[in-house]
Amino acid sequence: MIKILHVDDEADIRAITKLALESIGGFNVTSCASGTEAIATVADVAPELIVMDVMMPEMDGPTTFRALQDIPDANRIPVIFMTAKTQKDEIESLMALGAIGVIAKPFDPVQLSKEVERIWSARTSG
Repeated sequence: MIKILHVDDEADIRAITKLALESIGGFNVTSCASGTEAIATVADVAPELIVMDVMMPEMDGPTTFRALQDIPDANRIPVIFMTAKTQKDEIESLMALGAIGVIAKPFDPVQLSKEVERIWSARTSG
């Protein structure tokens, strides 16, 4: 069972994502409402994967990603971004940061765990 830290400022998205990933995918999900909360929580949670929204107030996903890179051990945790901005250059920019994948919003809750698993598997087998 993969431990996931999910970061999204919208409570309904956190709830749907947690339900979809745990119920359908069998993942263990800890949710955070902000990048700041994720940074404060990451060491205690020790996730194997971070699934993070791009557009969040105060500290967006890319800024949170860069801050996590400065934390020992957290800098090795793979990140999948979730975003409504899915233009080719936007996805390339997120991948250039070091993300292992990008999932488009809105997402299909039934398919979400399969998409996370696909990206995770591609990373671990590649």
